[in-house]
Formats: sequence, C-alpha cells, structure tokens
Amino acid sequence: MKNFKTLGLITATLFTASIALTACGTGTKPGSSPSPSAAAASTSVASAALKAEGGKVTITLGAYSVVKESFDLIIPKFKDQWKKKTGQTVEFQESYVASGAQATAIIQGFEADIAPLSLEGDIQKIAEKGLITHDWKNNPYKGNITASIAAIGVREGNPKGIKDWADLTKPGVEVLIPNPSTSGGAKWDINAIYGAGLKASEAAGKKDPAAAKDLVSKVYKNIKVLDKSGADSLTTFDKGVGDAIVTYENELLARIQSGKKYVEIIPQYTTSIENPVALIDKYVDKHGNREVAQAFLDFLYTPEAQKVFAEKGFRPVLPEVAKQYEKNYTTPAGLFNIEYLGGWDKVNKELYGKGAIWETILAEGGTK
Repeated sequence: MKNFKTLGLITATLFTASIALTACGTGTKPGSSPSPSAAAASTSVASAALKAEGGKVTITLGAYSVVKESFDLIIPKFKDQWKKKTGQTVEFQESYVASGAQATAIIQGFEADIAPLSLEGDIQKIAEKGLITHDWKNNPYKGNITASIAAIGVREGNPKGIKDWADLTKPGVEVLIPNPSTSGGAKWDINAIYGAGLKASEAAGKKDPAAAKDLVSKVYKNIKVLDKSGADSLTTFDKGVGDAIVTYENELLARIQSGKKYVEIIPQYTTSIENPVALIDKYVDKHGNREVAQAFLDFLYTPEAQKVFAEKGFRPVLPEVAKQYEKNYTTPAGLFNIEYLGGWDKVNKELYGKGAIWETILAEGGTK
C-alpha cells in the first residue's frame, strides 16, 4: 500500500517555486523592497512600454493536473492569436498538481494569475482569502470551462466482469482512486459512488445515507493505491497496477485514443463533473497583466479551445461545440449533479469534513 504524501511538501515546493518565479520577474536587487506606490507606477509604465513596443508579457498558470494535455495545445493557439493582435509575445509559467494542493499553494503565496481547478470549492477557498475579488461565476457557464462524468476504467476484455460500482466491492478486485485529501478529482469520484448508493436505495424505496456510506466503505476496502492526484492514479494504472480505476471519463477517453487497451464502464448512477477556472485578482494586479490574463481566460470559452477540450475527452460547456461532439458520449439515465447531494457546502462538511463520512471510513478501514 502506498503511503499518503504530505500536503505540506507539495505546497512548500510550489511556494518556493513561486517565490523564485516572482523574484526572476522583478527588477529589484536582493534585499530591496520597493514601496507599493513605486511598484504600481513601475508596473504601469512597464506594461505601457511593452504594449507599445510589442515586448513580452507573462501569465502564470496554476492548474490541476488533468488539464495539462489540453493546455499543451491551447496555449500555443492563444500565443499566436495574441501576437497577431497586439505584437506581444506571451510567455507562460505553468504548474500542474492536484487541485486541492494547487489551491493551498495559491493561498500560501504561489502567484498564479489564472487557476483552472477541479472543484468549485477549491476556487472558493482562494476567494475567501481575498485573492479573488470579482464574481468569478458571473458568466453563462457559472465559471466552468469543462464538464465530464465519473466513470470506471478496466483493462482490455474486462477480465473481472465489472459493470457497476457494486462490482468494485467483490473479493479480489483491486481498485485505484486518488486521495480526496489532495485531489479534487477524487472528491468527484467519491461523490459518484456515494450518490450512486443514495440513488440505489432511493430506487428501492428510501433514500438511505447509511447504504450510501456502506457502498463507499466496501469499495475503499478494495483500494490498492490512493495517489495524490488523478493524473498520478492513471500513471499507476498504466504501470499495470489494479484491475479498475475510478476517474474522469475524459482521462479514460484520452488514454484509449492514445492506444491504451482500456474499456470505459459507465455506471447506472454516476455524477456529472464541472471544472471551474478563475482569474486571481490580487496576483494579476500585482503583475500588471490583467488584460492578457483576462484575454486568455476568455479564450478558454472559444470554439477553438473548447474543441481541444472535446478532443481530449471533456464534455464542452459551449453549446455549439457540445452539439458537434455529442455522439462521442453516453449520458446514463441515472446521471446526477452536485445539487442532488445538497451542494458543495453540505458535501464538504458531511462527506469530507473532520469526523465526517470519509474520515470515518478511513478509520474503520485502516489508512492505506
């Protein structure tokens, strides 16, 4: 069994990196500290000069791990577009880690201008610390840039005959799932299993939280590895560990497209997934790059970017692009959303809070 990685190590590393990146981006000597007014004036003058002469501008991206392959394709498209429009060269400093770890790093000082994360709650944590001051959900998509569903991935031929969540509880089935203490994707995965338990009990006559907890607990007993992120969990699966993996549908589809001999299993009951993005006001204003940062965020909602997400297995949020790719996806009749579970505030308190359901399951089943 793999030991949990400490969140402190992750955030400390990112925080150190952010300090180094910030230091490289300033013109101050070691030990010097310009006044706020001088810094603001300097940033304004520098920004104007860069725009007038073309020059360079930098965007720091603090993202969750799953979207890296999509951004590898989206960023060059935006850079080309911005260069043609303004003459500026855009440079990106990129960080991809588990969503919860990324949110913590940003709160602790990693100066990301834009944060595409897995969970609304991770963005909200940043906002509650005063780093996001605008209404980041004020657009037609409520701040979300991609959608997906929670699914099960199995190996070629489905040798263990897995068809639904209950099959993950059978003796001898080794399951992979990331750790919800660090991974936003893991929370979606656990939500899917827990919600499926509620749906099944409801179909049998009574919506029963105890039955839902029991399903999650039984799956947990078969978990082979709890990795720190969804990407790490898939890497472990790629190495031949485990019979089944609980993950985002888009991650499975991307693997299958790349030639992996995996099969996607869509359970009868599963959750829809929504992945948000936000501009981090405090850091954007500090860096003086709001115009280009906002332009990049807006670009994520264009057909060009949404098609990249779709090609990587995400369900696009832009209706016209979603229509083009609808044949690529199966929507189960029992699909539910976060509101079925009472919303994120309730879920974070009752499912993932201190002494809540997940913590109780860990204690009962033993730490992996």
